[in-house]
Amino acid sequence: MAMEYSEKVMEHFAHPHNVGVIEDANGVGEVGNAKCGDIMRMYLKINDDGIIEDVKFQTFGCASAIATSSIATDMIKGKPVEEALTLTNKAVVEALDGLPAVKIHCSVLAEQAVKAAVADYYKRKGIPYAGPCDDCDGGCCVHDHDHGHEED
Repeated sequence: MAMEYSEKVMEHFAHPHNVGVIEDANGVGEVGNAKCGDIMRMYLKINDDGIIEDVKFQTFGCASAIATSSIATDMIKGKPVEEALTLTNKAVVEALDGLPAVKIHCSVLAEQAVKAAVADYYKRKGIPYAGPCDDCDGGCCVHDHDHGHEED
């Protein structure tokens, strides 16, 4: 039985935006899901005003993993870093006009990759990070416990 993907998912999979590496990134986050084998690495270039000037990603995974990475970079590029922290997996799914239920975890990984990159940026700058996951010692929701995300 074939999965139904939206046109937006297929477009971002076939022609992903912001693919690559930022050599002088000042925030890098990598997350993975052992259950499905998807791995995402997000690179941020944040200027002195706290604006995400550039964002790139490398993703090893399925069509949904690539599409969620692509749309997530579009959603945060040009935004203040604090706004990037408000990105949710639900917003990623909505921006793609939906995902099959068994692929929702990809949207969670995209959210986590962004937050991991922001956490790395804050760490490099010596800025305390009290992100959305206070249970992770100021971490960024990249650990193996439930944070109330919508997963399959």
